[in-house]
Amino acid sequence: MTETVLHSLARKVVATAFDDFPEATVKKAKLHILDTFGVAVAGSVSAETRMTLSALGAGASNGASVIWGTPLLLDARTAALVNGVSAHALELDDSGGCDHSGAVVLPAVVAALGEIQRPVHGRELLKSVLIGYEVGRRVLEAAGGYETHNGLGWHSTGTCGIFGAAAAVGTLLSFDAERMASALGLACSFASGTWAFIHDGSPAKKLHAGRAAEGGLLAARLAASGFAGPGGVFEEGAWGSFFQAFCRGAGDLEALDRAFGENWRINRCSIKPHATCRGTHSAIDAVDKLLGDHDLKSADVAAITVDMSGFQFGMCGGKTLSSRAQAQMSLPYAVAARLRYGKVSLAELEERAWRDASIEQWLGRIEVRIDPSMSDEAEPAIALSTQDGKRLKTTVEFPLGSPANPLSDDRLIGKYNELSGTVLPEKKAAYLRDCVLALDSFVDARAPLELLH
Repeated sequence: MTETVLHSLARKVVATAFDDFPEATVKKAKLHILDTFGVAVAGSVSAETRMTLSALGAGASNGASVIWGTPLLLDARTAALVNGVSAHALELDDSGGCDHSGAVVLPAVVAALGEIQRPVHGRELLKSVLIGYEVGRRVLEAAGGYETHNGLGWHSTGTCGIFGAAAAVGTLLSFDAERMASALGLACSFASGTWAFIHDGSPAKKLHAGRAAEGGLLAARLAASGFAGPGGVFEEGAWGSFFQAFCRGAGDLEALDRAFGENWRINRCSIKPHATCRGTHSAIDAVDKLLGDHDLKSADVAAITVDMSGFQFGMCGGKTLSSRAQAQMSLPYAVAARLRYGKVSLAELEERAWRDASIEQWLGRIEVRIDPSMSDEAEPAIALSTQDGKRLKTTVEFPLGSPANPLSDDRLIGKYNELSGTVLPEKKAAYLRDCVLALDSFVDARAPLELLH
């Protein structure tokens, strides 16, 4: 039988060893895990997580998987769903993978870990997470990339991330190539999530990470039980295949397994310093740069002009602010908040912040224009007009937190300390931090992850 691209990918995934990952890549994985834990623990008290737990009737412990930042232990599927919602609730989770790989992969893997009865070495856990990031991103690249796939209306965190979650759990469960192929094939049956939320500020976006984590976990568990997945799920031109149904036949099928192992995809992922959509970060940094370079204060700014691509405008160009979700996705608000408050952290995403009368005044000074000559992925150009008549313009090509302009370890750990400290006792949060940063030395990774409880 001719090997399909699905089986080729599965074979390469299961042949990967922990030692195949360079030391720097392993370190980056630990930092992304730490960041995701901090963000998710803080997100565990979000309205989205509270409503999800209420809808599930999850009021008492009845399982073995930790609901992060709470006293609850629930079944693995519920834990994957809820923890995925928590990880994405604050819009502070990592990006550049499937897109939000941390909020999908880690909740699935840790939920599965809660039900494993044998010791699991920290290196096994790290390998599973790295594989999850790899597969989720490769599916997105094969689907034409972020702008192409999301431009069709799909939210790739849900549609592509689910394959990463399934691959990660399958790796943790030591699948052979046949079972890994089944898990990936079955994952397609759970792939979902569109950008419909962008029009009215619905928090539905947060569900996409949770549902992808839950669906990936379930796909892997079904494969483990012998449930066979469709082998043609990635076949080009096949009726019902992922690429025909989700990409209108576009994409690059060979990207699924091309040069597998040569350039690990987690290395292209970003860690966020600002509590808004990644698409707004370059604009925030541009305002920082213009003010700093020219020794200006916010009071010196008379007007702001933003030139951005049509794709970016559709994603985050709106000025309507009727919910936190809309504030998180608004580049004009991110700029206004930076000028009004000096930063764009969680406090600036509270309702009292975005409803402040001064924000409306700043938004009135911001003109957003679509530049048809800009490519979809281009960062916006920011121009400030000063009170004394100067016009200053810049574009930040590599915003803070991106691989080309990474957060320092100290700043990243500081972000974790601040976020985790909103829920966990200081000593527990510090011990969890130290354990994650030494995860590859743990003989059994199950014990330190209990600190999320």
